[in-house]
Amino acid sequence: MTQTSNRFFDDFAKLMTDAAGAADGMKQEAQNLFKSQSERFLRDMDVVTREDFEAVKAMAQKAREENEALSKRIAALEALVAAR
Repeated sequence: MTQTSNRFFDDFAKLMTDAAGAADGMKQEAQNLFKSQSERFLRDMDVVTREDFEAVKAMAQKAREENEALSKRIAALEALVAAR
């Protein structure tokens, strides 16, 4: 009887190990599927890349700074013309 019980538990442990391996494989498959679907969705949406976004952000910041400098210069020139 002891030998049968040990074999039963051995077979049960093997079954659980195989089930865990199958579950892990299904998890990996689901993750890969989700990742590929997400990438395709973003590609189809024509979403801007991080590098492009950062480049445009830097250009906008530079333009804003130049605009402020020009506004100050115009104000100074207008004050000079008004004083004459």
